[in-house]
Amino acid sequence: MRCAVIGDGAWGTALADVLASNGHDTMIWAHETDVAQAIEQSHENRRFLVGLPLAPALRATNDQGAALDGADLVVYATPSQHLRQIARKGSASVNPAAILAVASKGVEQGTLSLMTDVVASEVKARAVVGISGPSFAMEVVARHPTAIAAASSDAGAALTVQEAFASPTFRVYTNDDVIGVELGGALKNVMAIATGIVEGVGLGYNSRAALITRGLHEMTRLGVALGARASTFAGLAGVGDLVLTCTGAHSRNRQLGVEIGKGATLDDALRGKETVAEGVATAQSAMQLAERHDVDMPIVGMVHRILFDGHAAKDAVPELMARELRSEQDL
Repeated sequence: MRCAVIGDGAWGTALADVLASNGHDTMIWAHETDVAQAIEQSHENRRFLVGLPLAPALRATNDQGAALDGADLVVYATPSQHLRQIARKGSASVNPAAILAVASKGVEQGTLSLMTDVVASEVKARAVVGISGPSFAMEVVARHPTAIAAASSDAGAALTVQEAFASPTFRVYTNDDVIGVELGGALKNVMAIATGIVEGVGLGYNSRAALITRGLHEMTRLGVALGARASTFAGLAGVGDLVLTCTGAHSRNRQLGVEIGKGATLDDALRGKETVAEGVATAQSAMQLAERHDVDMPIVGMVHRILFDGHAAKDAVPELMARELRSEQDL
């Protein structure tokens, strides 16, 4: 297949590397000139995946139209809040028969749209597939066994994405619950910030386990309210991605939470960071979705208060523990 990957961050680069290694004619669009040059000349993304060799066949360009030209599969892997603008800019160059795969994770601020909906509204009349699951980019490039989900209402499109990415170290499962897969990938970043805060204030494994478990419950509750299946959150894009992002050393969102738990302000924690912690923007969007659908999300609410209202991180867990006692199951 001819494949285009739109986005030169670690995740986009890792996906492009998988496709190129699988024998697909793959070109990645890079926003940064130095990234495109490094991939072309030395087969390495020295900005976002330093020290990890990429497939020699992978090509790169700073011209989105050139990357999209003739592509049968287009993979979007930009930061969530820039996705609409980037997809819109390149829409005229997308092959009418192309399948669109969306690897960006988040909920768009303002519209509260999922990422597949953002792409579908800007690049119309194409099948759209959401990609999500527990997957640190550097481990994908290093060929550590990884499994993700490809979700779409178009079964044929999901199957095409599955077959394009499948390799001995990269396993893809199809799914038809797009809302569940997308929300799982977005909300786990908020929970990872919360878990990092718990770690940063000096609490231990009991506290983290409780938070992750109840965080999964909140994610599922919102997902079901939006039309997702509860069972999806027990899968790769739910508990799988949640556990990875809340516990893994490579998690940007968890690390941001650790810094805030230790006393840093949000501005301090974000300063100088080249990569995006998607959970910050998603915390705002998730709060608005919860309010719109009347869903109780105390952990998301507490993260929002800490990030944006100056609430003291050290007070967060005692306040959550003091909430009214209730059944573990929703009635």
